[in-house]
Amino acid sequence: MKPAPFDYVRPASVGEACRVLAESGGGATVIAGGQTLMPLLNLRMSQPFVLVDINGIPELKGVSRVEGGTRVGPATRQADALEDETLARHLPAFITALGHVGHYQTRNRGTIGGSVALGEPAAEMPATAVSLGATIEITSSARTRSVPADEFYVGPYMTVLEPDELVTGIVYPDWPDGHLVLFREVAQRAGDFALVGLVGALALEGGAITRAGIAWFGMGPTPIRARQAEAALVGASLAGIDAEAVARAAVADTAPFDDHHASAEYRRTVGARIFARALRETLDLRSAA
Repeated sequence: MKPAPFDYVRPASVGEACRVLAESGGGATVIAGGQTLMPLLNLRMSQPFVLVDINGIPELKGVSRVEGGTRVGPATRQADALEDETLARHLPAFITALGHVGHYQTRNRGTIGGSVALGEPAAEMPATAVSLGATIEITSSARTRSVPADEFYVGPYMTVLEPDELVTGIVYPDWPDGHLVLFREVAQRAGDFALVGLVGALALEGGAITRAGIAWFGMGPTPIRARQAEAALVGASLAGIDAEAVARAAVADTAPFDDHHASAEYRRTVGARIFARALRETLDLRSAA
């Protein structure tokens, strides 16, 4: 099939892009990498009147250090982010999760902002933003605002983003040097969306966990923060952690569902097992270091 007819605009600035979005009255769609959008256009599941190509806006690309964190431009290619030394140093959980996104062919075109803004419940990057405490920078012709990632998602493929707004940056706060990465996912094939997955980070000091950020993907209608597990871990000594008990607390925050890929019960059972295993292996690795 072919897309329905649409106008194509390639703005040169954020202001121009926001103006086009505002003037389109909700009929415009932003394209950067197009790895999800192009199939939807071809199937006519998405039929915008205007396609706004943001690839010509320099300030929407690249990685930079900001006060207290690292900022990623939404039009930054996933493949470029994987090779970025700043991200590798300051956000190892981000790099670990990104390495499981799609395939290397799609990562050459796919963008960080595209994945974060789409809000696929079984995708790695939205959950990573939630787990690490990222903030989403949003701009329109009328205002600029910042939204915590765990408040950005409201349903499957649904966010607080208004039709005239554009994601202009994702800021990930710093984590202490030497923090640990938690990551596991179960998928039918490498590169597929996860049936069950978790991503996060743990900071330690003096043999105890001082900070925890963990989120599920594929376990509900949005990325889900494992708040009960975080609360159980913070302040706990490594020797006193019951991985299975923490895993049960983590699963208690989820809202899995039945679909043609897996049942809700499968997701709960496998989720608890991979969480406990990831926690044990991560902390064992720390002990052996």
